[in-house]
Amino acid sequence: MTTSIIPTIDNCYTTEQQHKGDRHPYCTLVWRRDQLLVKPLGKVKQPYLPVLDNEQSLAECLQRSSVKLVRIDPKLGEAKLNFWANACEQSSKPIYLRVDSGKNYHTSESSLLKVLRVLIDWIVALLLLVVTSPLAFVLALSMRLSSSEPVLNREWHVGERGKLFRGFKFRTTPVSRKTGLHNLPLLLNVVRGEMSLSGPRCWTLAEALELNAKEQQQLNQLPGVVSSWQVEQAESNQLILDSANSFEM
Repeated sequence: MTTSIIPTIDNCYTTEQQHKGDRHPYCTLVWRRDQLLVKPLGKVKQPYLPVLDNEQSLAECLQRSSVKLVRIDPKLGEAKLNFWANACEQSSKPIYLRVDSGKNYHTSESSLLKVLRVLIDWIVALLLLVVTSPLAFVLALSMRLSSSEPVLNREWHVGERGKLFRGFKFRTTPVSRKTGLHNLPLLLNVVRGEMSLSGPRCWTLAEALELNAKEQQQLNQLPGVVSSWQVEQAESNQLILDSANSFEM
């Protein structure tokens, strides 16, 4: 069978609950080779499952299931993508955004060179974390003393082959925004293998959903810290320039 509802999710609510629910389903679940595909509604009939509206219940069902990873269609929208990403995070199941791999997409990098590059990135990122740790500590302390808000932002980003991961950044302040120092924790993502020191821009989940099909092909590559930092700084500088011009007028 290539299409079915995973039994664990199907059994996560009682018959009484099933009769109470008169809402329409928002997605179709497809079981394929230990993967759960979450797609917009299609021709396949999908009963309404209340568990799909509760993040904790969905996480518990996924955790008890034999699903190894989840692939979700970006057409479901940012709210549902965040919902499934949070549930997968709680159940320790990886989740991937379904993107076009592109027939023309290829890499000439050999497996050995790729392993070597990942190793170099890991070593350099670890060294940079050690060197910048005093500065990071001062920034974190100043943020904690000035506000009760969390020091770190953990926004969903799209990594290699569409894999969703939490990008670590310091909470943005006027000073950190101007200098780009809020991006220092991204080095943690490099150590975790979710990013590279150099590579294409790392898009947030919200930004990735705005890309067209051709632009989404770049989501097949491992994103880089440097390019993301440069793009963000350019956008920040442009914002400052626009504000200055507006003030002068």
